[in-house]
Amino acid sequence: MGEKLDTRAIGLDVGLSFIRWLTGAENLHYGLWTGLEARAENLGRAQAAYTEKLFTYLPEGRLRILDVGGGAGVTAGKLTALGHEVDIVVPSAFLAGRCRENAPEARVHQMRLQEFRSEPRFDLILFSESFQYIPRSEVFDKALSLLAPDGDILIADCFRSDDFQRGTGPRASGGGHPISDIRSLIPQKGLTVIAEEDITEAVAPSIDLEQALFNVFGHGIARIDAELRQKRARSRWLIARALNLIAGRDKLGSLSARLTGQERNAAQFRRDNRYMIFRMRRAG
Repeated sequence: MGEKLDTRAIGLDVGLSFIRWLTGAENLHYGLWTGLEARAENLGRAQAAYTEKLFTYLPEGRLRILDVGGGAGVTAGKLTALGHEVDIVVPSAFLAGRCRENAPEARVHQMRLQEFRSEPRFDLILFSESFQYIPRSEVFDKALSLLAPDGDILIADCFRSDDFQRGTGPRASGGGHPISDIRSLIPQKGLTVIAEEDITEAVAPSIDLEQALFNVFGHGIARIDAELRQKRARSRWLIARALNLIAGRDKLGSLSARLTGQERNAAQFRRDNRYMIFRMRRAG
């Protein structure tokens, strides 16, 4: 029996290639769209503005930074260029390889944060769109075990708003832990927020751009489907039958809604999410 295909790695490879072609970089994070129209040609500028905003929250001085998640290593590469010492923790083998290419001076650890071991030496633990993927019952305790006594935790990520209601249609854009739960948990873990900013409004247009891209793909697929329906009905039936057997009707229905719908948009994102930047440290 052949080795199982790594579809996640394939998807990341294709996605990063597309982003690199479009923007010249391999950024996987949202853009900051203040003063910019949500168009494809502005994506690189919006993502650069996001990184600039994030870096304004860095403590002063040369830092020992643990970059949790790491993406493709673009942010870490910029941090090392500024003179910081960076370790990256990233669970994906494919992304770990990209981190080594994009941030050659950083130390890359292919593992989950929960598996990472180190003495408490980091001046900053950075969660840039990675906080939401770690159970909230574990994330603060683990971060505190790695943090130097006077170190900071910097989180830039999406959280579910108090207005979020789980629906039955396509999955709502955004995600993350409920913001009210995190606000309650922070003092329970002996932490205090020393700076915070809600940038939901500025990042929300990213969703409109993403949906527009899916709609372009959807239009192309619909056009091909119409041509097959008219001129190759038998072939179209066989293709549809095979797809139903492989993916199932529910998944195909969700994909169709994603490709042709408009339910995921900036307005929905603003309602269901709070995109926050938090900088925090031990209380007292």
